[in-house]
Amino acid sequence: MATLPNPLPDLASSGLVLPPGSLVDATLDGPWHEPLLWYADGPATPRDWPDLRAAGRRVGLLPVLVTGGSRDQWPEDWDLCPDDTSYPGDHDADEVLAGYWTDYADDEVGGVTADETGEESREDGDNGEQSGGAGSWPGLAPVPAREAPEDPDAVAAGLAGVIAADADAWLGGARIALVPARRSADIPAAIGWSGPMNHENDVARLCAVLRSWEDRYDARVVVLGFDTMIVSVGRPPATIEEARALAAEHYAFCPDNIDQSPPYDLDAYAEKAVLNQEAWSFWWD
Repeated sequence: MATLPNPLPDLASSGLVLPPGSLVDATLDGPWHEPLLWYADGPATPRDWPDLRAAGRRVGLLPVLVTGGSRDQWPEDWDLCPDDTSYPGDHDADEVLAGYWTDYADDEVGGVTADETGEESREDGDNGEQSGGAGSWPGLAPVPAREAPEDPDAVAAGLAGVIAADADAWLGGARIALVPARRSADIPAAIGWSGPMNHENDVARLCAVLRSWEDRYDARVVVLGFDTMIVSVGRPPATIEEARALAAEHYAFCPDNIDQSPPYDLDAYAEKAVLNQEAWSFWWD
């Protein structure tokens, strides 16, 4: 992947006030030639995200919460693959999602296609879009017809604060990390994250989608685990039509969200997990 200058080797002299933590250079192929991220030794506090985002941006670092999950797998155990990661800007989100849709959409999607207005419809004709099949890729969902209600970075900080404050939640113990990246959507690619490896070996292609969501929905990557991701959403879909259109993107991006998790139905997923939701969660088997 094409990279920016990495400030992590000079972290000690950066002027950042950090809790005790560790630099990670471990990859699937052995030690990387420079650190890929720094993360704290202990659980995040509600102030860590806003404080380190403001300070880290000055030196080219962005915050993300990392979690060990139920198997206690922290970043040095994540099988990071920076050698296999390209640059997110080299990929087109629509083309990436269309390819996934062709590869993964099946009978569970139920023949979703797009009409001339961009809304979804069910096809029963003889043009290859048979009812019960995946149908053609419906294209990117339109930008929600409203302004973001608040600053998207404040939404991300709020979500990070809620996670840090709730020690009893399944994400209790999540730790603050810093990654050399210019925009939030690029964080997985910057570290060569391999969480979606069974779905996509080059996470930069997924980051191209995250960039598109950043532009359309004011999304920010807030949490990464071994194979999980949580994204804050500053401008979520506010109508069921918008949510259904975006649910098709979620299915292409992470089929396991629908195929292996309730409610196992794209329309129900749109209503439950997308409509007016300020956080999206993804998990790859």
